[in-house]
Amino acid sequence: MSDSVSDCTDEVEPRTALTEAEVEALVRGICFKTGPPRAVGVELEWLVHELRSPRLPVTPERLKAAYAALRTVPLSSPLTVEPGGQLELSSPPAASLTECVRTVSADMAAVRAVLDQHGLALSGSGTDPWRTPRRFLHEPRYDAMEACLDRTGPAGRAMMCASASVQVCLDAGYEEPGPLGLGRRWWLSHTLGAVLTAAFANSPLLAGAPTGWRSTRQLLWMEIGAGRAGGPVLDGDPRASWARHVLDSPVMCVRRDGGPWDVPERLTFREWTRTGAPTREDLDYHISTLFPPVRPRGHLELRMIDAQPGEDGWIVPLAVTTALFEDPEAAEIAYRAVKPLAERARPLPAPHNPLWTDAARHGLADPELHETAVACFATALRALPRLGADDAIMTAVADYLDRYVLRGRTPADDQLDRLRGVDPHANGKDLRS
Repeated sequence: MSDSVSDCTDEVEPRTALTEAEVEALVRGICFKTGPPRAVGVELEWLVHELRSPRLPVTPERLKAAYAALRTVPLSSPLTVEPGGQLELSSPPAASLTECVRTVSADMAAVRAVLDQHGLALSGSGTDPWRTPRRFLHEPRYDAMEACLDRTGPAGRAMMCASASVQVCLDAGYEEPGPLGLGRRWWLSHTLGAVLTAAFANSPLLAGAPTGWRSTRQLLWMEIGAGRAGGPVLDGDPRASWARHVLDSPVMCVRRDGGPWDVPERLTFREWTRTGAPTREDLDYHISTLFPPVRPRGHLELRMIDAQPGEDGWIVPLAVTTALFEDPEAAEIAYRAVKPLAERARPLPAPHNPLWTDAARHGLADPELHETAVACFATALRALPRLGADDAIMTAVADYLDRYVLRGRTPADDQLDRLRGVDPHANGKDLRS
């Protein structure tokens, strides 16, 4: 989860009150910056735990000391802290997949070295499998966010404090139609997104217990509600549908210079423009409090992938997603592969529809999602050399295909096997024997 303020309206005077028509024009005109797809980026969220006893809670004092040390380390990527103390590293835009992997890998090695000195380590899991959610950051914006999300139940606090993801960032695409066009990429991101949710599901546990879902993190987003964490209707015009969604989504909070922020009930941004005087800064912040599975911020931010196990597990979803969007041949094949899935999604937007629900609940145990994932991974592998991917990236994707996708498994199944005392990659060998 990232609540950094959106930059998609940065061409308007920030303190000028906006009308409804101005909001729509701004969102339509600036949140999708079209042109030849050139850049790729990734945002990595990590849970932080004790190096030797990961089930034990880390005191706020130890986190503060470690994070103070991290602020002195020169990194190419901005490093921020999430409400529950999770770390997020956001890469700069890279000219190629290989450049992105190289930059982020170097930054992650530096971060791990500092944490190791403090007896801490990073964990790649979509939800914290051991501890109950607790807040590390206590600031007015997070107080307001918690108060707002509490209205829909406990999912909001778990999302804020006990979840982590891999978010892939890609250019919006060409204005013109075609496999690299904005319209196709917008539709593909919402349909292929369900396949990515299933293939990289890695959050079957929450607070020490199985939830019955392969991606509990995606379940949390669904439980927060469509107004806050849902996508827009795919009506063929990305700009119009997103502008409408922004205007009709509820306002999370109204910021104040001093004291607690207001948390209104059932106030949409459209209503606010009619009854108040929201500014461009308010619009920026409002957009940052919307958490759809695909968020346009000039580029497309794909937010549906659980954090992955291992130091380099994040490379696979980054590589597969980039290949299926950036290579024209692969994009066309992926479009044809996922097109039959669209029937399962209607009529509700992602992720609150049967397709996304099945992806989060069953992962690749769903036969149709399994078949589609196999086709998409094979397509990505063929495309990666055309994108200049190095041998290490291709080997990582091929290994994931063999270890998980072909077998209809995900890292979530490994977590469940270990909970049962079974070695997930030793033909069912009991770890307790």
